[in-house]
Amino acid sequence: MLILIFSYCFFTCVRKVEIIPIFDFPDVKHGDDVGLLIVESCRRCGIDILDNDIIVIASKIISKAEGLIIDLRDVKPSTQAYEISKLCNLDPRLVEVIIREGEVLKVKSGLLITFTRGIVCGNSGVDFSNVDGSGVRVALLPKNPDESARRVRFRIRELTGRDVAVIITDTCGRPFRRGAVNFAIGISGIRPFRSYVGRRDRYGYEMTRTSICIVDEIAAAAELVMGQGDEGIPVVIVRGLEYEKCEECSINDVVMPREDWLFR
Repeated sequence: MLILIFSYCFFTCVRKVEIIPIFDFPDVKHGDDVGLLIVESCRRCGIDILDNDIIVIASKIISKAEGLIIDLRDVKPSTQAYEISKLCNLDPRLVEVIIREGEVLKVKSGLLITFTRGIVCGNSGVDFSNVDGSGVRVALLPKNPDESARRVRFRIRELTGRDVAVIITDTCGRPFRRGAVNFAIGISGIRPFRSYVGRRDRYGYEMTRTSICIVDEIAAAAELVMGQGDEGIPVVIVRGLEYEKCEECSINDVVMPREDWLFR
């Protein structure tokens, strides 16, 4: 079994972080119990879920379980979708789905940049990949990723007695950077930030603003094992990372208010 292991220094203690893949995860269908599938897959792989594990889940399997798959043959484009499709050279049926899901920020050939579910991403996260290979069915992002994460987390607790955190992720681009990175789009049981405000660096300087979004860091690290292609690893366990538990925290805590946007 391939397990990525990172060692890091935190408060002078050397710790080990493991990223454990859940191999041979079944193809998820509408109505499936994702929490149960995770527990059963772990048992088949001989993996025990432990307290304080972080379960990282690709959003695509949540979308499949929640029935968020659209057949473009059933979509009737609006006038707006037809107009936008002329600018971006995309199927107007696909454009219709994209604009239903998010606010269009930028139009370019082959791509719409949108704001949806609190993230700026391409095509509102609407995606053909890892759906069914038909080329006519697309997956939408989960409607309420925090609630989806909460349900999976509580189900795992019910089945195993273990207290874990859950992060649902999706892959997005970043402004002014090439390449995509995995981001957290839904969380449960974990505070999304680690604050360094008031702490001193190694030279004695007191930090006044530094706050690290650890849920995005966890998502990006998990993608090193999950992959994007035929790896078939939509779920991994991140183990050994210290984090602050939080029942009320939401991915909305990460989303910057519009009035604070520096670029538009």
